[in-house]
Amino acid sequence: MRVSLVNNLKTAMLLGALFALLVWVGSFWGVQGMLIAGAVALVMNFTAWFASDRIAIAAMRGRPVDARSAPELFYLVQRLARRADLPMPRVYVCPQEAPNAFATGRNPRNAAVAVTRGALQLLNREELEGVLAHELAHIRNRDTLISAIAATVAGLFSMLANYMLYVGLLFGGGNRQHGNPLAMLGVVLLGALGAALIKATISRSREFVADADGAKIAGNPFGLASALRKLEALSRRVRLRNPNPAMNNMFIVEPFTGRTITELFATHPPTEKRIAALLGE
Repeated sequence: MRVSLVNNLKTAMLLGALFALLVWVGSFWGVQGMLIAGAVALVMNFTAWFASDRIAIAAMRGRPVDARSAPELFYLVQRLARRADLPMPRVYVCPQEAPNAFATGRNPRNAAVAVTRGALQLLNREELEGVLAHELAHIRNRDTLISAIAATVAGLFSMLANYMLYVGLLFGGGNRQHGNPLAMLGVVLLGALGAALIKATISRSREFVADADGAKIAGNPFGLASALRKLEALSRRVRLRNPNPAMNNMFIVEPFTGRTITELFATHPPTEKRIAALLGE
């Protein structure tokens, strides 16, 4: 319960930060720019709150499964959800070969768990159980909402950066900087930096908590520890075909999407440290 309250506070702070950052960027176009940015921020906050789970599933081309289409996966999730005292989440399989998994949803009653085809092929039953228990721990701790909102924030700033840079270089926009494209680029980079730091700060600590809680739900830490080793090793070689790298913080291990970010912006703590914490090493 305490973790949930903390995450609810973080969610409110993240939404407030999104609003403030957008208004700040809009201020470089004067009062009108601030008003437009504020309106966009309100729309984005509403979208992030109510539709971020559907956006995430759609981005990964998740296909819903049930007891008839994927009985082993469905009943495993159902058993673990009962053990975690959670409502049964929606279950999806994503067609990507890169092995990974994530959970999403604004609350436990509107939650979903998704695994990639690669993960289903790679992991044995005990390892898959550990991964699913980890994702259910995220749902129980209400990490899923803040994770999806963080992905929405980062994705928005990536899109905004591209748009503002294009407009600034093409038209010499920016009332305060008199059309200086370098100043425009500086504004965009600062905004993107802020979003990246917010996302990284929120994501990394919650993984240790979800690992520990997931081990309790599964009944032991060994399946999850083994799964993390396999997922980390293969994810370094198989690129995740994800159209939105801003979603990296949602997955159980950091996806390989080209490895252009530094450790400062990594959305997950090092996998070896997570395994050591799980096994009490």
